[in-house]
Amino acid sequence: MSLSHLLQRIRACKECEPDLPCGARPVVQAAVSAPILIAGQAPGRRVHASGLPFDDPSGERLRTWLGVDRQTFYDERCFAIAPMGFCYPGTGKSGDLPPRPECAPLWRQQLLNELPRVQLTLAIGKYAIDWHLAKLGGGQRYKTLTETVQHWQKYWPHVLPMPHPSPRNNLWLKRNPWFERDLVPMLQARIKLLLTD
Repeated sequence: MSLSHLLQRIRACKECEPDLPCGARPVVQAAVSAPILIAGQAPGRRVHASGLPFDDPSGERLRTWLGVDRQTFYDERCFAIAPMGFCYPGTGKSGDLPPRPECAPLWRQQLLNELPRVQLTLAIGKYAIDWHLAKLGGGQRYKTLTETVQHWQKYWPHVLPMPHPSPRNNLWLKRNPWFERDLVPMLQARIKLLLTD
């Protein structure tokens, strides 16, 4: 199956629509040439409305971390963007609900098989970190997200576990200044290298 055919099937998926408060609207971006995969959690309400991944304050911060502008970020030849759940799962007591459990087993490995040039996977948040470190990173995550991100060099340069860039994580970033001080410049240098190869 070609990537374009697979993306058509993903975008037409209605597998868990009965459990989605706003209906199914899978959000994904990919091209065979992409050297970087951004693996997030699931689209939020604003992304569900626009159909554009990370089209929200989280995306603004993520682009700052990556050192890229919107045009480069939304160039599928540069960045494949595939959350663990392709549809907005709804809101719970403390933020958005987890990605629907049906999505990753149904589509994830098929999609990764069609992205042979990916050299760096950014695993953002608990669900993406758990899946990608087990499959690609050569080991399980640590007990907490903070510990896992602190040990990022264990998975580098192929996988980078990251906190979510959501404004909800402002306190985490304040308590862990090393992330933006030490890790982000390394990430920006790697992104620049991959995009100029």
